[in-house]
Amino acid sequence: MRYKMLCTDLDGTLLALKNKPSEFTSQLFKKYATEISIVLVSARMPSGIRYIQEILGVTNQPIICYNGALVMNGEQVISSHTIPVKLIKDVANLCQNHQVALGLYSYDEWFAPAPSERVAKEEFNTQTKVVFEPTLTTLDRWQQEDKGAHKLMLMGTKQGADQLQELLDTEFKKEMDIYRSNDTLIEISPAGIDKLTGIKALTQPGISLSDIMAFGDNYNDISMLQGVGLGVAMENGRQEVKDIADQQAKSCAADGVAHFLEHYINTYK
Repeated sequence: MRYKMLCTDLDGTLLALKNKPSEFTSQLFKKYATEISIVLVSARMPSGIRYIQEILGVTNQPIICYNGALVMNGEQVISSHTIPVKLIKDVANLCQNHQVALGLYSYDEWFAPAPSERVAKEEFNTQTKVVFEPTLTTLDRWQQEDKGAHKLMLMGTKQGADQLQELLDTEFKKEMDIYRSNDTLIEISPAGIDKLTGIKALTQPGISLSDIMAFGDNYNDISMLQGVGLGVAMENGRQEVKDIADQQAKSCAADGVAHFLEHYINTYK
Protein backbone atom coordinates (compact mmCIF):
# COMPACT_ATOMS: atom_id res chain seq x y z
CA MET A 1 0.00 0.00 0.00
CA ARG A 2 1.13 3.57 -0.71
CA TYR A 3 1.07 5.62 2.51
CA LYS A 4 0.59 9.39 2.46
CA MET A 5 1.95 10.33 5.88
CA LEU A 6 4.74 9.14 8.17
CA CYS A 7 4.36 9.90 11.88
CA THR A 8 7.37 9.23 14.08
CA ASP A 9 8.20 9.50 17.75
CA LEU A 10 11.52 11.19 18.54
CA ASP A 11 13.42 9.97 21.61
CA GLY A 12 14.33 6.30 21.30
CA THR A 13 12.78 6.12 17.82
CA LEU A 14 14.15 8.72 15.41
CA LEU A 15 16.82 9.96 17.80
CA ALA A 16 19.59 7.91 19.36
CA LEU A 17 21.83 10.87 20.25
CA LYS A 18 18.94 12.46 22.17
CA ASN A 19 19.19 16.02 20.88
CA LYS A 20 19.68 15.59 17.13
CA PRO A 21 19.12 13.08 14.31
CA SER A 22 22.05 11.44 12.55
CA GLU A 23 23.41 12.84 9.30
CA PHE A 24 22.11 9.79 7.42
CA THR A 25 18.57 10.28 8.75
CA SER A 26 18.67 14.03 8.07
CA GLN A 27 19.76 13.62 4.46
CA LEU A 28 17.29 10.82 3.76
CA PHE A 29 14.33 12.76 5.18
CA LYS A 30 15.25 15.80 3.09
CA LYS A 31 15.43 13.55 0.03
CA TYR A 32 11.97 12.05 0.51
CA ALA A 33 10.11 14.97 2.14
CA THR A 34 8.24 15.67 -1.12
CA GLU A 35 7.13 12.05 -1.50
CA ILE A 36 5.47 11.57 1.89
CA SER A 37 4.33 13.98 4.62
CA ILE A 38 6.60 13.61 7.66
CA VAL A 39 5.05 14.53 11.03
CA LEU A 40 7.04 14.50 14.29
CA VAL A 41 5.10 13.20 17.30
CA SER A 42 6.54 13.58 20.80
CA ALA A 43 6.02 14.27 24.48
CA ARG A 44 8.25 17.32 23.95
CA MET A 45 7.21 20.97 23.90
CA PRO A 46 6.99 22.76 20.52
CA SER A 47 10.50 24.29 20.57
CA GLY A 48 11.94 20.86 21.39
CA ILE A 49 10.44 19.55 18.15
CA ARG A 50 10.82 22.50 15.77
CA TYR A 51 14.61 22.49 15.68
CA ILE A 52 14.44 18.80 14.69
CA GLN A 53 12.05 19.78 11.89
CA GLU A 54 14.63 22.30 10.65
CA ILE A 55 17.41 19.69 10.62
CA LEU A 56 15.19 17.26 8.70
CA GLY A 57 13.82 19.85 6.26
CA VAL A 58 10.16 19.33 7.20
CA THR A 59 9.21 22.71 8.69
CA ASN A 60 6.20 22.87 6.36
CA GLN A 61 4.53 20.00 8.26
CA PRO A 62 2.46 20.01 11.48
CA ILE A 63 3.87 18.82 14.82
CA ILE A 64 2.19 16.82 17.57
CA CYS A 65 3.44 17.90 21.01
CA TYR A 66 2.89 16.70 24.58
CA ASN A 67 1.76 13.19 23.53
CA GLY A 68 -1.10 14.66 21.49
CA ALA A 69 -2.29 17.40 23.85
CA LEU A 70 -1.13 20.17 21.47
CA VAL A 71 -1.13 19.97 17.67
CA MET A 72 0.31 22.87 15.68
CA ASN A 73 1.04 23.83 12.09
CA GLY A 74 3.56 26.65 12.22
CA GLU A 75 2.06 29.09 14.75
CA GLN A 76 -1.49 27.87 14.11
CA VAL A 77 -3.00 25.76 16.89
CA ILE A 78 -4.96 22.88 15.37
CA SER A 79 -6.02 21.30 18.67
CA SER A 80 -5.28 21.95 22.34
CA HIS A 81 -6.24 20.00 25.48
CA THR A 82 -5.14 20.97 28.99
CA ILE A 83 -5.29 19.85 32.62
CA PRO A 84 -7.17 22.42 34.75
CA VAL A 85 -5.33 24.31 37.51
CA LYS A 86 -7.57 22.88 40.24
CA LEU A 87 -6.39 19.35 39.43
CA ILE A 88 -2.77 20.47 39.09
CA LYS A 89 -2.86 21.97 42.59
CA ASP A 90 -4.02 18.62 43.98
CA VAL A 91 -1.11 16.91 42.21
CA ALA A 92 1.28 19.61 43.48
CA ASN A 93 0.27 18.87 47.08
CA LEU A 94 1.03 15.18 46.61
CA CYS A 95 4.39 16.01 45.01
CA GLN A 96 5.35 18.21 47.94
CA ASN A 97 4.55 15.43 50.40
CA HIS A 98 6.80 12.97 48.53
CA GLN A 99 9.75 15.27 47.69
CA VAL A 100 8.96 15.11 43.97
CA ALA A 101 9.52 18.19 41.78
CA LEU A 102 6.70 19.24 39.46
CA GLY A 103 7.37 20.60 35.98
CA LEU A 104 4.55 22.51 34.27
CA TYR A 105 4.16 22.84 30.49
CA SER A 106 1.82 25.14 28.58
CA TYR A 107 2.21 25.85 24.86
CA ASP A 108 5.94 26.67 24.52
CA GLU A 109 6.59 27.43 28.19
CA TRP A 110 8.15 25.16 30.81
CA PHE A 111 8.22 26.03 34.51
CA ALA A 112 10.02 24.22 37.33
CA PRO A 113 10.45 25.17 41.00
CA ALA A 114 14.27 24.88 41.18
CA PRO A 115 17.37 23.78 39.25
CA SER A 116 18.28 20.09 39.35
CA GLU A 117 20.40 17.57 37.48
CA ARG A 118 17.24 16.11 35.92
CA VAL A 119 16.07 19.52 34.68
CA ALA A 120 19.50 20.29 33.22
CA LYS A 121 19.51 16.93 31.43
CA GLU A 122 16.05 17.60 29.99
CA GLU A 123 17.13 21.05 28.79
CA PHE A 124 20.14 19.55 26.99
CA ASN A 125 18.30 16.57 25.49
CA THR A 126 15.41 18.64 24.14
CA GLN A 127 17.33 21.90 23.50
CA THR A 128 14.72 23.87 25.45
CA LYS A 129 14.82 26.40 28.30
CA VAL A 130 13.07 26.21 31.66
CA VAL A 131 11.83 29.15 33.74
CA PHE A 132 12.38 28.70 37.49
CA GLU A 133 9.43 29.85 39.55
CA PRO A 134 7.56 28.53 42.62
CA THR A 135 4.85 26.14 41.46
CA LEU A 136 2.01 27.95 43.22
CA THR A 137 3.11 31.27 41.70
CA THR A 138 2.80 29.77 38.23
CA LEU A 139 -0.53 28.13 39.01
CA ASP A 140 -2.07 31.26 40.54
CA ARG A 141 -1.12 33.24 37.43
CA TRP A 142 -2.53 30.53 35.16
CA GLN A 143 -5.76 30.54 37.14
CA GLN A 144 -6.15 34.27 36.53
CA GLU A 145 -5.38 33.77 32.84
CA ASP A 146 -7.74 30.77 32.58
CA LYS A 147 -4.89 28.54 31.40
CA GLY A 148 -4.06 24.90 32.09
CA ALA A 149 -1.15 22.53 31.52
CA HIS A 150 -0.62 20.50 28.37
CA LYS A 151 1.70 18.25 30.37
CA LEU A 152 2.95 17.71 33.91
CA MET A 153 6.38 16.18 34.51
CA LEU A 154 7.06 14.75 37.96
CA MET A 155 10.74 14.27 38.83
CA GLY A 156 12.03 12.51 41.95
CA THR A 157 13.72 9.40 43.32
CA LYS A 158 12.56 5.92 42.33
CA GLN A 159 11.06 5.42 45.79
CA GLY A 160 9.22 8.74 45.66
CA ALA A 161 7.96 8.07 42.14
CA ASP A 162 6.80 4.55 43.10
CA GLN A 163 4.78 5.87 46.04
CA LEU A 164 3.39 8.78 44.07
CA GLN A 165 2.42 6.62 41.08
CA GLU A 166 0.24 4.46 43.33
CA LEU A 167 -1.50 7.50 44.82
CA LEU A 168 -2.00 9.14 41.43
CA ASP A 169 -3.49 5.97 39.95
CA THR A 170 -5.88 5.71 42.90
CA GLU A 171 -7.01 9.34 43.02
CA PHE A 172 -6.73 10.69 39.45
CA LYS A 173 -6.84 7.81 36.97
CA LYS A 174 -10.21 8.92 35.54
CA GLU A 175 -9.24 12.59 35.35
CA MET A 176 -5.74 12.40 33.85
CA ASP A 177 -3.59 9.98 31.84
CA ILE A 178 -0.57 8.96 33.93
CA TYR A 179 2.51 7.55 32.21
CA ARG A 180 5.76 6.32 33.77
CA SER A 181 8.61 7.41 31.48
CA ASN A 182 11.32 5.77 33.60
CA ASP A 183 12.11 4.89 37.22
CA THR A 184 12.30 8.52 38.36
CA LEU A 185 9.95 10.29 35.92
CA ILE A 186 6.15 10.42 35.68
CA GLU A 187 4.36 12.31 32.90
CA ILE A 188 0.70 13.34 33.09
CA SER A 189 -1.54 14.31 30.16
CA PRO A 190 -5.20 15.38 29.91
CA ALA A 191 -7.59 12.43 30.19
CA GLY A 192 -8.33 10.60 26.96
CA ILE A 193 -5.54 12.31 25.03
CA ASP A 194 -2.70 10.40 23.39
CA LYS A 195 -0.60 10.40 20.25
CA LEU A 196 -3.40 8.82 18.22
CA THR A 197 -5.86 11.60 19.10
CA GLY A 198 -3.19 14.06 17.95
CA ILE A 199 -2.87 12.24 14.63
CA LYS A 200 -6.66 12.16 14.24
CA ALA A 201 -6.63 15.98 14.39
CA LEU A 202 -4.60 15.90 11.16
CA THR A 203 -6.85 13.55 9.20
CA GLN A 204 -8.96 15.16 6.48
CA PRO A 205 -10.72 14.26 3.24
CA GLY A 206 -8.14 12.41 1.19
CA ILE A 207 -6.06 11.20 4.13
CA SER A 208 -7.38 8.77 6.74
CA LEU A 209 -5.70 6.79 9.51
CA SER A 210 -5.26 3.87 7.11
CA ASP A 211 -3.08 6.13 4.90
CA ILE A 212 -0.56 6.67 7.72
CA MET A 213 2.50 4.73 8.90
CA ALA A 214 3.88 5.37 12.39
CA PHE A 215 7.05 4.50 14.31
CA GLY A 216 7.55 4.19 18.07
CA ASP A 217 9.40 2.45 20.88
CA ASN A 218 7.61 3.08 24.16
CA TYR A 219 4.29 2.61 25.96
CA ASN A 220 2.99 6.03 24.93
CA ASP A 221 3.38 4.99 21.27
CA ILE A 222 1.10 1.94 21.48
CA SER A 223 -2.21 3.67 20.64
CA MET A 224 -0.58 5.40 17.67
CA LEU A 225 0.90 2.18 16.27
CA GLN A 226 -2.38 0.30 16.73
CA GLY A 227 -4.56 3.02 15.22
CA VAL A 228 -2.81 3.78 11.92
CA GLY A 229 -2.51 1.79 8.71
CA LEU A 230 1.00 0.51 9.48
CA GLY A 231 2.49 0.49 12.99
CA VAL A 232 6.25 -0.09 13.15
CA ALA A 233 8.10 -0.80 16.41
CA MET A 234 11.80 -0.16 16.88
CA GLU A 235 14.19 -3.03 17.53
CA ASN A 236 15.23 -1.25 20.75
CA GLY A 237 11.61 -0.74 21.81
CA ARG A 238 9.77 -2.31 24.73
CA GLN A 239 8.51 -5.83 24.14
CA GLU A 240 4.91 -4.76 24.67
CA VAL A 241 5.29 -2.32 21.76
CA LYS A 242 6.83 -4.95 19.49
CA ASP A 243 3.99 -7.34 20.34
CA ILE A 244 1.30 -5.03 18.94
CA ALA A 245 3.22 -3.67 15.93
CA ASP A 246 2.64 -4.72 12.33
CA GLN A 247 6.35 -4.61 11.51
CA GLN A 248 9.71 -3.91 13.14
CA ALA A 249 12.48 -1.49 12.15
CA LYS A 250 16.16 -1.53 13.07
CA SER A 251 17.14 0.23 16.29
CA CYS A 252 17.26 4.01 16.64
CA ALA A 253 21.06 3.76 16.87
CA ALA A 254 21.05 2.05 13.45
CA ASP A 255 18.82 4.73 11.84
CA GLY A 256 15.92 2.29 11.76
CA VAL A 257 13.22 4.77 10.70
CA ALA A 258 15.31 6.15 7.84
CA HIS A 259 16.24 2.70 6.54
CA PHE A 260 12.62 1.56 6.72
CA LEU A 261 11.49 4.68 4.83
CA GLU A 262 14.16 4.21 2.16
CA HIS A 263 13.14 0.58 1.60
CA TYR A 264 9.46 1.54 1.48
CA ILE A 265 9.99 4.37 -1.05
CA ASN A 266 12.16 2.18 -3.28
CA THR A 267 9.58 -0.62 -3.15
CA TYR A 268 6.77 1.63 -4.38
CA LYS A 269 8.66 3.64 -7.00
